[in-house]
Amino acid sequence: MKPLDPRLLRLSRTARGFVVAAAGTGAVRTIATIAIAWGIAAAVTQVVDAVRAGVVPATFAGTLALLGGAFLLRAVASWATDDLAARAGARVKSELRAAVLRRAADRGPGWLAGRSSAGFATTLGPGLDALDAYFGRYLPQLALTAVATPMLLVAIGSGDLTSAVVIVCAMPVIPVFMVLIGLATRSLQQQQADALARLGGAFTEAVEGLATLKVFGRARRQVGRIGQVTDEYRRGTIGVLRLSFVSGFALELAASLSVALVAVSIGIRLVDGSLGLGAAMFVLVLAPEAFAPLRQVGADFHAAQDGVAASQAVLDVLDDPDGSAPEGPTPVGSAPIRSDSAALVLAGLTVHRPETVVGPVDLTAPAGTVVALAGPSGSGKSSLIAAIRGVLPADGTVTVPGRADLSVRDRTSWVDQRPRLVRGTVAENVALSAEPHTADVRTALGAVGLGVDPGLPVGSGGSGLSGGQAQRVGVARGLYRAARQQTPLVLLDEPTSALDAESEAQVVAAVRRLADAGAVVVVASHRPAVVAAADVVVAIGASGSVTVSSRRSTQEVSA
Repeated sequence: MKPLDPRLLRLSRTARGFVVAAAGTGAVRTIATIAIAWGIAAAVTQVVDAVRAGVVPATFAGTLALLGGAFLLRAVASWATDDLAARAGARVKSELRAAVLRRAADRGPGWLAGRSSAGFATTLGPGLDALDAYFGRYLPQLALTAVATPMLLVAIGSGDLTSAVVIVCAMPVIPVFMVLIGLATRSLQQQQADALARLGGAFTEAVEGLATLKVFGRARRQVGRIGQVTDEYRRGTIGVLRLSFVSGFALELAASLSVALVAVSIGIRLVDGSLGLGAAMFVLVLAPEAFAPLRQVGADFHAAQDGVAASQAVLDVLDDPDGSAPEGPTPVGSAPIRSDSAALVLAGLTVHRPETVVGPVDLTAPAGTVVALAGPSGSGKSSLIAAIRGVLPADGTVTVPGRADLSVRDRTSWVDQRPRLVRGTVAENVALSAEPHTADVRTALGAVGLGVDPGLPVGSGGSGLSGGQAQRVGVARGLYRAARQQTPLVLLDEPTSALDAESEAQVVAAVRRLADAGAVVVVASHRPAVVAAADVVVAIGASGSVTVSSRRSTQEVSA
């Protein structure tokens, strides 16, 4: 595993700035360390000379003042490094999470369907949280090592060239130990990351299926299953800690033996008079400092391995140019066309599914048109909506109504057949904002016949609301966005599947009013009331054949 993945520096501006800042504070800290060593050597020399002469040196107070200033400067540099590391870690985690979520949105549900949702969430959550150790300890130490080691070697060489040569000859021992230990821990760290993903997946699956498990009396069995995965993760953690302690001991032993060689050499030459006391003290103080950065970066590397593994997984997602490529035929014109248009135009739109091919679909729906995608469950209605949105690769072209200077996402309101409700109020779920526009929220809720208080608390997943209420909150969300953003295209996927006839009639009336206001509304539904209210009906057969019919003409198109 690379000590510093260059992709991290390429994708994160904060990471690049932090490396430069950490190198700067490391240089200040190294200068303070050299000043401390010089001050100690000077103080000891002055005391020894004063004892021999029986007087108090006049410059001793100045030396102590220099030492105090150097210690203060080193403390400030260390504090600045820690503060920068904490800030950089938080920002980089936020940047990586936002970048991965944007990439997931761009690649669409087909890409997400091929990944473990629990493992994906674990990587973005606890996995990236492990970057705190990476930025808080390892990366600053790596920058300090790159800056401090040559500066200290030059300082030691200026005091005693022989000691500098001994240190240069002994120093490669530590990287050799680091490489050997890194090879030994690579597989162990990967196993630990996989165990964490399995633990998160097991827990998420148990929570999602808890209601079903309780109905069949199997909820208690999950305790043992999760306990087994947890115990596996615990044993892996103990193994990582054991190896970290052993590696730390090996690095400490190598550094101690190297410093001992320098000390023995200095002692022999100090006795025979070939080396002065001041130079000897200066080199003796700096010799451990020369090995300390390299030794510490090896120890911190192992402490930050969880974060390194998580960041590598995230960077692999961000750096994969072919991640969005589907299996099967190469898509042509899968992205919606951005051009000034008042109509939704589908030209040869064809979706390739694992079992069937849906389409091609050719239609022109001007403003004020309600288009119904009709067909049995699983026929491909949701796939066509996803292709119109541009999140599912397809053949053909899609011209989205609206201004060309706006993105397709900004010109579209979309309501999924399973609205994702979050913890908050009804108004916050409708507006998807912490500061909803109350009047527009009430208007959207009234349009779908949902007479609930907008301030009513809603739990995660829509707990506290019935299935029909949750679905109408989702439809109100689309109406709210269409009203606030003036989106010319509204896509509704099974908006009335959980509603009774009366509530369905209110939603159909709201859809009709939305179209009469100038929007193009595409509704995927198998409910007769919804299909009857449409101006254009796209009937999808079991074999993928498509019939496009309107009040003016009917044409049969076979896939």
